[in-house]
Amino acid sequence: MKTLIVYASKHGCAKSAAEKLAQAFGTDTELSDVRNITRIDLENFDRIIIGGSIHAGRIQGQIKTFTQRNLNLLLQKQLGLYICHMEEGDGAMKELADNFPGQLLEHATAKGLFGGEFDFDKMNFIEKFMIKKVAHVTESLSKINEDNIHEFIKTMKD
Repeated sequence: MKTLIVYASKHGCAKSAAEKLAQAFGTDTELSDVRNITRIDLENFDRIIIGGSIHAGRIQGQIKTFTQRNLNLLLQKQLGLYICHMEEGDGAMKELADNFPGQLLEHATAKGLFGGEFDFDKMNFIEKFMIKKVAHVTESLSKINEDNIHEFIKTMKD
């Protein structure tokens, strides 16, 4: 089964997740940063996975644009959606629901809540300031949920 993984990542967390997914789905997988896609024929893929990171409750605009432009075709494919985020529980599910069209969420075979990271080495001064003020975090922190990533892979492969 030919797989396309489309992602957007600001500090690398969603990219790292996309790379893990690509490794799990094997050699017939194409990995694409949505910011670098100029023209891609989605017809060539059986399975499409789309993911991004959440900042201030929002996924990257390029992911929203990609899903809206390709909505009808995505509804014809096996679909997986994921986010990298620092919210947990109901807040994480709300972030997923708020950032993908409802039709895609209903159609998706797998929905992944992969956790997230605050990587102070990759943030600018303003981002660090906001994280310290809002999240009360003063140093880099990782809450990547490997179990959720593995469960997502298992669900997509079944």
